Amino acid sequence: MKQLETVEQFNKLKNNEQVIFIFSAGWCPDCRVIEPILPEIIEGHPEYQFIEVNRDEFIEICQEHDIFGIPSFLAYADGKEVGRFVSKDRKTKEEIEQFIGGLSA
Repeated sequence: MKQLETVEQFNKLKNNEQVIFIFSAGWCPDCRVIEPILPEIIEGHPEYQFIEVNRDEFIEICQEHDIFGIPSFLAYADGKEVGRFVSKDRKTKEEIEQFIGGLSA
């Protein structure tokens, strides 16, 4: 999975791609719990580009998009937000799959 490098890259991706941003941080234990299952989830959804956003490096993006808990997921297609799975709670593989499966991209 690619890492977000700039705010400009975030804006370009959200406006031009089918993308799911995964907001995370190195110190977040719940983020570490889902790490081993992410490759399988990503492989099962080739229609999306998955980008990890480090919450600490891009706090302004988090504030702008009301991402106040991690791990969180924000999905875009054709410049429009098509779904969000945002909370401070630990996510299960089933919950993440259900979120992605319910997107209307």
